[in-house]
Amino acid sequence: MFRNHLIRTAILALASFGLLATTHAQFGGPASSPTTQVHDPSVLKPPAGARVAIIEFEDMECPDCARANPLLREAATKYNIPWVRHDFPLAFHAWSFQAAVNARWFDTKSKKLGDEYRDAVFANQPSITTLEVLRTFTEKFATDHKLTLPFAVDPQGTLTALVKADYALGQRVGIEHTPTIWVVTSQSKGAPFVEVVDRSKLFQLIDQALADTKASK
Repeated sequence: MFRNHLIRTAILALASFGLLATTHAQFGGPASSPTTQVHDPSVLKPPAGARVAIIEFEDMECPDCARANPLLREAATKYNIPWVRHDFPLAFHAWSFQAAVNARWFDTKSKKLGDEYRDAVFANQPSITTLEVLRTFTEKFATDHKLTLPFAVDPQGTLTALVKADYALGQRVGIEHTPTIWVVTSQSKGAPFVEVVDRSKLFQLIDQALADTKASK
């Protein structure tokens, strides 16, 4: 019965979400990602007070997002710059939407915990095969952090609305694959944002962005 409830919940969420079936995950290597045609660049800027940031649109069931995750965390830590993570769950992934809602629940406890949950899901992604397995994984993660996951994670739909808002934001920007990653700058003499198409050049792009913003002062 619980299994049927989970499946029904996921179907209703996806149906109401109106995810575009044409949006696709990027499963190739880092160099194979296409360049995004940006329609609305207003979101592609660092948080207030930051010179440089990483912005990512991710799907927690996307294998290439899982591959990118450790590198992005390493870069954010190495350079001490913000890593802004937006939800972009794809319609053909069975549990990615619910995982994003779960992450938002942990965000309500602390943003750090929410990001730890995201990282843990990516690290264990191959073993999370169904909504039921995701629920079990999430319950254990909560217990390990001295929390109790409620049966209804989002009874008022507040967290669902946040995930939908991120997805809508991605549509306005022009997201066509996950992950889509940019290095963005504030008051830069160089490019205000550069998409990370080849992830082997991520650190080089951040170095350049920091140099450009420093020179602009």
